[in-house]
Amino acid sequence: MLAILLSVLSIVSPIWPLGENPLEGDPYIIVQLQTYEMAFINEGEVQQVFDVAIGKEGQETPEGEFMTIVKAKNPYYRKLDIQGGDSENPLGSRWIGFDAEDTDGRVFGLHGTNQPSSIGQRITNGCIRLKNSDVEVLYEEVPLGTKILVTSEDESFEQLGKANGAIGK
Repeated sequence: MLAILLSVLSIVSPIWPLGENPLEGDPYIIVQLQTYEMAFINEGEVQQVFDVAIGKEGQETPEGEFMTIVKAKNPYYRKLDIQGGDSENPLGSRWIGFDAEDTDGRVFGLHGTNQPSSIGQRITNGCIRLKNSDVEVLYEEVPLGTKILVTSEDESFEQLGKANGAIGK
């Protein structure tokens, strides 16, 4: 009975992929805190590199490997009760939440911005901020369950991708 249940869950699960992740070729995201850059890896190679803003002093972006577990278009900003799509919403047009610090994907995430000039700075409350146009591209490419590595290690995206199994050795 358990085998049947697991088979069904592997087909209909909203979290992709089930099992070991990443496998070489799977989507993978690396955020390099030292350079304020983020790489999207897919099919075993770096596809795109984006400039980002990161957490400010006292609210640093957590380091580690996490999983994307929530996605939202025009996300609601709970902290200040700002509706999605509002020009005052600091989350911009997309939210890709991940499970850092045992959260539910609604505290830490990759998101857009209503202040594109903030990209490249330590200014967020711990999230990873991108230009709206960049997060919109990423939103379409990143399935739930994609791993995200946030690091301050002084290595290239290719080296980090190889070390973490997203790029072949």
